[in-house]
Order: sequence, then structure tokens, then C-alpha cells
Amino acid sequence: MRKLAAALAFAVFGFGAGSASAEPAAYPHKVVTLVTHSSPGGGSDIFLREMVKHLGKYINATFIVENVSGGSGARAMSRLATSKPDGSVFYAITPTYIYTSLLSKPPHTYRDLQPLAIVFADPEVLYTRADGPYQSVKDLIDHARKARGRFGAANPASLERQAAERLKAVAKVNAAVVSHEGGGDLMINVLNGTLDAGVGEIQELRAQLAGKKVRLLGVFTEQRLADFPDLPTVKEQGFDVVVHKFRGLAGPKGLPADVIAVWEKALPQLLADPEYKKVYGQESLIVDFRGSAQATELVNGFATEAEAFLKEAGVIK
Repeated sequence: MRKLAAALAFAVFGFGAGSASAEPAAYPHKVVTLVTHSSPGGGSDIFLREMVKHLGKYINATFIVENVSGGSGARAMSRLATSKPDGSVFYAITPTYIYTSLLSKPPHTYRDLQPLAIVFADPEVLYTRADGPYQSVKDLIDHARKARGRFGAANPASLERQAAERLKAVAKVNAAVVSHEGGGDLMINVLNGTLDAGVGEIQELRAQLAGKKVRLLGVFTEQRLADFPDLPTVKEQGFDVVVHKFRGLAGPKGLPADVIAVWEKALPQLLADPEYKKVYGQESLIVDFRGSAQATELVNGFATEAEAFLKEAGVIK
């Protein structure tokens, strides 16, 4: 029995060691381009640049990040839609690419791309400069009632913009919502006082939070964040606005099954990587992995709900 136990222990140990040191999966391309519509420092830019630091351990390729800004993601979608569906190029998707497709008439839309995977849910927060006068969402809204107010969001078709517009509607204020090309540009205008507050993600704000340059006023989730248990939700503070932001990847339509299979195996391994877990844990990103079929279902469902909301609000016909 002792010999059997020892043999089993060795077998388990050997298997575990082999798994830990497994070679990265073979891939049909030596270089893979990951495109984002964000400017440097924006949420999707940070998402990709942190991911590629660890992704090479699981897929045998070199990953580069390409910023294709402009048109609230329209240029980035066209970059993908006109590329070969061979697994050499992907796009960091968020609700922005759906809103851009619905709110304007870009040459290519989210329908021309194929979701590869959803990786995270990314909570949206309302923030202001630390030396500003606002301590809560109520303070911000009270000011907006007296002096109109100025809220900031990322690009015009972003979920951040929709969150700000919905907050205006629920609070019944006529605050101006100013759009930017990315979270980095937005941050500058919040810090210099041009804007009263901005809507963004923790990953964009991490450095400013550490330096005590910004103050969080509320989070647009149903429940409080585990990393910020003292931060009340916007809903808790009397304004019933809850939004869900996903982060994932999409490619040109017609991705090969073998390419999808490599990513669907590698991404869960990446999410379990202790070093990468530290990174996304610090950014308050919530793991929400979905493979290509489930990601497609989520995107289509989100688009249906978004279109219904925009029609109800009279934004689109």
C-alpha cells in the first residue's frame, strides 16, 4: 500500500509539474495584432497591454497592441472587418462598438465582426478630483441643478456616455456630457477642473487613486465592489442607474475553428495565472469568461437591449 501511495503521489506530482511547465500552444501566426480604439492610457489600451505581458506563456506567438482611434471605434471596426479572418488580428471589444454601430452609420459595424471571447466584466465608476467640492453623487447632482454641471465620458458612443446620460435623466438635471477619445483625455479634464466628474474604470484611475488625486463618488453596479466595500453604488445613493460593461476580443467574421479552440483553451489558463490574477485583481476586473458561442450570444443580447433603450429615449428611430 505504501508503494502504491508513493507511486500515486509521484504520478500526481509529475503530472502537476508537467502541466505547470507545459509549452505554449502552437499557433498559425508568429505575430498577432490586438487592436483597440482607445488612446494610450484608456481602458481597452490598458486591458490589452497588461494581457500581452502574460499571453505568450499560453499561445506561441508575439502579441502587439495597435491603437486605431477615431470615429468612436468606427475606424478600428473597419480595420478588423477588412482583415483576413485567419487569427492574425483581433479587436478589444466593449459596448462601445455596439453603440457606435447603432448611433451612427459606420462603413462596418459589430455585425461584421465575430466575437472570440468575453474575458471580464468591468465596473464603471463616477469620480471627481480629490480636491473638488463633491463628496457624493447627491452633491454632484445638487450642483448640476443649480449650475447645470459638466460630466465627462469617453468617446460619444461609449457605455460611459450612456451611464452619464442615464444619470442625467434619472436625476432630472440638464448637465452637459462632454465626450473624449479615451479615458486618458477625460482624466486630464477632470483633474484640471474643466469637468465636475467623469465616468470611467478603476484600471484607468489606479495611478490617480494611489496618488490621492481622484475621489470615487459611486459605482454603477448592482452590488458594491469587493475591493471598495465602502464605496456605495449609484443606485444606493438614490439614482437607479446600473450598467454592465464587458471586455473581450473579436475578429473578422469567419474565424477558423482551430484558431478559436486555441484561444478558448488559453484564456482560462491565462486567467488562472497567479501573476496575471494579481494584475486584474488590482483593477477590480471581474472574471466573466465566455467562449465564442456564448460571447456572440451576449453581444447580440446586449445590442438588442441597447437598441430598444435608444429608441425609447428617442435617440434613434
